[in-house]
Amino acid sequence: MKKIFVLALAAISAMGAMAQEAENALEFTVVKENPITSIKNQNQAGTCWCYSSLAFIESELLRMGKGEFDFSEMYLVHNTYLDRADKAVRTHGDVSFSQGGSFYDVIYGMEAFGLVPEEEMRPGVMYGKELSNHNELSAVSDAVVAAIAKGRHRSLQTDAEGMPLWKKAIEAIHDIYLGVRPEKFTYNGKEYTPKSFYEELGLNADDYVSLTSYTHHPFYESFVLEIQDNWRWAKSYNLPIDELMQVFDNAIMEGYTIAWGSDVSEKGFTRMGTAVLPEEATGTDLQGSDMAKWLNLSEEEKKNTPKPTTQRWVSQEERQLAYDNWETTDDHGMQIYGIAKDQNGTEYYMVKNSWGEAGTYKGIWYASKAFVRYKTMNIIVHKDALPKDIKKKLGLK
Repeated sequence: MKKIFVLALAAISAMGAMAQEAENALEFTVVKENPITSIKNQNQAGTCWCYSSLAFIESELLRMGKGEFDFSEMYLVHNTYLDRADKAVRTHGDVSFSQGGSFYDVIYGMEAFGLVPEEEMRPGVMYGKELSNHNELSAVSDAVVAAIAKGRHRSLQTDAEGMPLWKKAIEAIHDIYLGVRPEKFTYNGKEYTPKSFYEELGLNADDYVSLTSYTHHPFYESFVLEIQDNWRWAKSYNLPIDELMQVFDNAIMEGYTIAWGSDVSEKGFTRMGTAVLPEEATGTDLQGSDMAKWLNLSEEEKKNTPKPTTQRWVSQEERQLAYDNWETTDDHGMQIYGIAKDQNGTEYYMVKNSWGEAGTYKGIWYASKAFVRYKTMNIIVHKDALPKDIKKKLGLK
């Protein structure tokens, strides 16, 4: 009898704790939400840069009234990896060869190489899967590039037409693991090349600008952001952080989305679908951008439901210090497409991730404005999404 009473009391206490936890859990109300396409899954591949950029481009076409598209990430990944291998060899390995990339790889790539629909070049099909796993690809291709870039060669061998043999080898490797890039394809009953398909969409690569906010370069000028995956040496316009945050809000409220590059190694970037910067937040939890690190929850972490909390609003100087000290790292690319508020009125950006339907919100993250202010590396946005006064300061038309 006593045992039953104790068990009942424990159950009531547990229910009370659960109710209290549910009462304190984050609840979001949408302020503004712009259209996005379906959630994708990059799986075991360092291709967030391509997934996030193409998500952004797909939303641009929705905004433009062009309809819904699903573009092949692997087509641009294949082309980008070949270009990066070439630059790694030309610089004798001083430019790294890796799976990573930048938003500019897609902005540049869609104009240089064109675009193709997803069904023409799907991930994983070359090894009988539905999702990418680039671990073996990297083991093979990294070794080839390193052997050439860092080898003691007096000259590089070529074929009869002057094509370097190593380039033919690296292209064949990517054909084997990613698939052969289509020269022509049929879409909705019409034949296209990748370039003609891109051109018919009405996109203009020159409409898109990269923005950042750091004090080691002058504001309102552009500079090459010093991160390894910016291997094309693309430039970003430099804005004070308050004005960069104005761009976020103006873009969303005017119907635009944003390609967002961020550090996700901060403790506040949870595996459950939130990214917050609590007042007491310091230091980092994990390093690197491997998706598996973020989704492999411990039992203890599963119990830690994020709750409303006061956010830390960092200064320009704190942002710079974190970047200079390698505390803010170039980890992950995502897409911001909306604004929401929690029950305390704290504002968050709505984020489309590329980890499948992971987390509490099935592939969507809610990143507090405080977190975004602190941990944004750079963004890509349509130049018309900028407030007019900021656009004028940057000399954009």
